[in-house]
Amino acid sequence: MTSEKLEIVQTEYQAGQVAFESGRYAQAVQSLETASGLVDRNSRLGGEVQMWLVTAYEASGNTERAIELCRKLTRHPRQETRQQAKRLLFILEAPKLSIPDEWTVKIPDLAALDENQSISFQANPNADIKYATPKPAVPEPVDLSQVNTKDNQFIWVSLMAIFFTLAGLAWLS
Repeated sequence: MTSEKLEIVQTEYQAGQVAFESGRYAQAVQSLETASGLVDRNSRLGGEVQMWLVTAYEASGNTERAIELCRKLTRHPRQETRQQAKRLLFILEAPKLSIPDEWTVKIPDLAALDENQSISFQANPNADIKYATPKPAVPEPVDLSQVNTKDNQFIWVSLMAIFFTLAGLAWLS
């Protein structure tokens, strides 16, 4: 491949990537198809261009072409390209899940509104803003008749243990 041809391939490849990442999928398909037509498809660069082309086909709604090209790439000479193609093919051929309507949130299309109906989100500087004041936390009164006030001897046992420990330490020193 000549350096001039390689430069055109690189330019089209990068233009396709930029278009894809910007959401211009039809333009991405066009640039990537041009690059794919000029590059050796069995090379590393050819595999990369074609993998991007698969994702551009899918993003533009042409799933059948994406699957067809992805199947061809599963027989690519480079192992890395074959593995990526197999993974992507698995995703492309996976059954589409249906989501019940009650699980989705409908976003209103505001593009249909006239300019007179546009919604304004500006804050009114003269608006009287009322802030909620937190209520002071009042402890709930405790019914002392329900409290166990019997001495359970725990304090005496622990005091005796401390005393014997200190006495033992004093005796050893």
